[in-house]
Amino acid sequence: MNFLDRNAAVREAPNLPPTLAGRLTRTLILWVAGVWMLCVLGVVWYVDREINHNFDNELTEVAHRTFETAVQEMDKLRLERPGAPLPLTPPKQLYASDAVMYQVVDVHEKILMRSAESPPNAFDVPLAQGFANAEAFRIYTVRHPTLPLFLQVADPLEERRTALNRTLFGLIVALGAMLPVLALVLRNVARAELRPLQQLTAEIEQRSGADLRPIGLAKLPRELHSVGDHVNLLLQRLAQSLDVERALAANAAHELRTPLAAARLRLQTALEHELRREDVQSALDALQLLGHRAEKLLQLSRAESAASLARDPIDLVELAGTVAQEFWQDERVAERLSLKVADGAMKPTRGDQDALAIALRNLVENALRYGGGRVVLEVIAPCTLAVRDFGPGVGEVELRTLQVRHVRHSSDRAGYGLGLSIVATIAARHSAALELRSPPPGFSSGFEARIVLAPA
Repeated sequence: MNFLDRNAAVREAPNLPPTLAGRLTRTLILWVAGVWMLCVLGVVWYVDREINHNFDNELTEVAHRTFETAVQEMDKLRLERPGAPLPLTPPKQLYASDAVMYQVVDVHEKILMRSAESPPNAFDVPLAQGFANAEAFRIYTVRHPTLPLFLQVADPLEERRTALNRTLFGLIVALGAMLPVLALVLRNVARAELRPLQQLTAEIEQRSGADLRPIGLAKLPRELHSVGDHVNLLLQRLAQSLDVERALAANAAHELRTPLAAARLRLQTALEHELRREDVQSALDALQLLGHRAEKLLQLSRAESAASLARDPIDLVELAGTVAQEFWQDERVAERLSLKVADGAMKPTRGDQDALAIALRNLVENALRYGGGRVVLEVIAPCTLAVRDFGPGVGEVELRTLQVRHVRHSSDRAGYGLGLSIVATIAARHSAALELRSPPPGFSSGFEARIVLAPA
């Protein structure tokens, strides 16, 4: 199963978590519904206040209009029914559904007259000017400006609750009708806004070991642009790792083919001539060269790998002394290699000590092999490592090709090319400069390589 098949299988697998568009749609619907309900409650509170205010204003107006009429009706009933028991009851009003429920009370709280539509307990509130609530009625009490009388007018609270319920029901019905439409709109909006994420996913799915091109970021929103940048960095590191792997294979095929053929030929010749010493020695030399090339290839692979180098504080004097000590253990080299340290104070620098040691070791090996005489390993202030030999050096044309891999300028085919390629790679990974000079400044012959590091 290839990369795309695996992704298709994952998409079709059961019990997968919901899509981001679905989650976003549900979350938005819940939040919108919640905010809508809060708004409904706020509207209900406001409408309740307005309804009560309007009803109270109407009740006040009715009371003031009715008071004088009620007093005249009471005087008329007293003339028509002298000695009738109190409270007097006027005739029923013409429109029973809109009838005004009222009663007239004197200052001693004695009920003088009550409308025929008024229940007996409708005005069960203290006699005080203003509004008061009974069990089922809103009561407004007003005093006559000239007579010692009070008029109480009652308004059923059920009418107010009915008006409020109608308003609430209308808002809830509107919410219920709009939620499906809102869900559809939010779903389409979420899908449209998340389309760049789907395109990014499709772009990533298309990438494989054979296709590590960067992902296009032009149409990505700001939040996904960072994700795309990191994916491109990952693809870049993967491509670099694959390039290193391919380069190692190519280098191995190029560098090891000749030593292997030579070793095989020498051993075959030795077997045919009953293991002559010179043939066995030639085979050992070929194998030694093979081991040397293999070590260089591993160093080059490490230098070019995508693994990040350390950025630790480095004492260049200590580093140069360690590398020189390795060569001084060979008596044939000890007399040729010298270490020179700058008199001034060295500035601190940062880097990978093992990688820089590999680079410095390659420079010393090249100088010892091709210099043909004395070699100086020098630490120069502020942060420079230099290796200088006093051999014949190289020409100007050769100097420009020394860092090119597989290009050599000596007959033993173990020349500068691979070693200096390693040094150049390590220097580049440290943001350092590799300077090659032949002859060195102030000398008539020789070759000098410098690694110029940046101060910490």
